[in-house]
Amino acid sequence: MDGPPAPPVLQQIGRALVGGRRPEPRELEQAAGCLVVDGDGRSVPFQALYGERKAIVVFVRSFLCYTCKEYVEDLAKVPKAFLQEANVRLIVIGQSSYHHIKPFCSLTGYTHEMYVDPQREIYKTLGMKRGEGNNISVRSPHVKSNTLLGSIRSIWRAMTGPAFDFQGDPAQQGGALILGPGNEIHFLHLDKSRLDHVPINTVLQLAGVKTVNFTNKPQIIDI
Repeated sequence: MDGPPAPPVLQQIGRALVGGRRPEPRELEQAAGCLVVDGDGRSVPFQALYGERKAIVVFVRSFLCYTCKEYVEDLAKVPKAFLQEANVRLIVIGQSSYHHIKPFCSLTGYTHEMYVDPQREIYKTLGMKRGEGNNISVRSPHVKSNTLLGSIRSIWRAMTGPAFDFQGDPAQQGGALILGPGNEIHFLHLDKSRLDHVPINTVLQLAGVKTVNFTNKPQIIDI
């Protein structure tokens, strides 16, 4: 049987807790009014994604990047019922034109919410880095392809797509946050490289959502 839910955890990268309180970052206040765009070209303020209820928000490098594709393929495996039970939204944000959202969702099987920040205003405001970090030993548990094969596939998708573009700044890194309701920030991870993804089950657990078996191995259930 499942144990009691994990207590709320706050992790912030590069910031310290002050007096045991959860700070309200100035950067989040600045980002709140920035607009994100959905797959139909409709714009909404970033804050609308987490203002009413808690949200897991994942910023990806580029829809063309093989590491992001494989990470989002695993995000697609999170059942909607798990999110509804916890009253949590799961949102992916990219940095391309909104025209790439629907093809990327179709490619990855992702059916949760997705938006884009075409000018990378939120990426910049929240301090997400550009360029690769020095820690090449970091390995995402959700990326199955090796660098050579994954890069070849990314280039092939760029060349065979309806428009030859990189679907965003290829040097931009992403990150993951747990936000809301309101301006609360519960968790923040800023990727240092394309493989520095926070494990999906980590953010699910911290957000109070049931975890997912991402392997093909059957789970052992205690009775």
